Amino acid sequence: MTAEPRRPPGPLTRKDFLARLTIAVSALGAAVIGVPFVGFLLAPFFERQPQAWRAVGRVESFQIGTTVKVSFIDASPLPWAGVVARTAAWLRRETQDSFIAFSVNCTHFGCPVRWLPTAALFMCPCHGGVYYGDGTVAAGPPPKPLPQYPVRVRNGLVEIRTSPIPISP
Repeated sequence: MTAEPRRPPGPLTRKDFLARLTIAVSALGAAVIGVPFVGFLLAPFFERQPQAWRAVGRVESFQIGTTVKVSFIDASPLPWAGVVARTAAWLRRETQDSFIAFSVNCTHFGCPVRWLPTAALFMCPCHGGVYYGDGTVAAGPPPKPLPQYPVRVRNGLVEIRTSPIPISP
């Protein structure tokens, strides 16, 4: 086997110039496409989830032992969201000064659950998910209990700390 003879250093030939130009343009094109794509994939790991306390009613408007649906503005509404910026939670007054709030979205696929007071169960109409009154799974496909929102009483108002809707895949 004979080795290719080495060329002495000097001006670039047309062939070498075009080869290097092709590599440079290809690298630039890959960077123009690749950097935004990688940024899109990694952005959710660095974003903070918006949270806000939302007032849902006066303390005296909730009876002890009852569960009611309360609505409030989502923690991260888009400027054009309009009516869909409103979300809801199931709020139960446990004692004189303690409340518990559950997400209205099933942990299976995010369908809205409803409260059946006579059975003391949350029911998901989409795939038959059933939750006990404490939010734990009673039957059906839901993989996890209903998510709970933090609740506080401040200046006579019941407030829920909102966050994006937690849904399991």
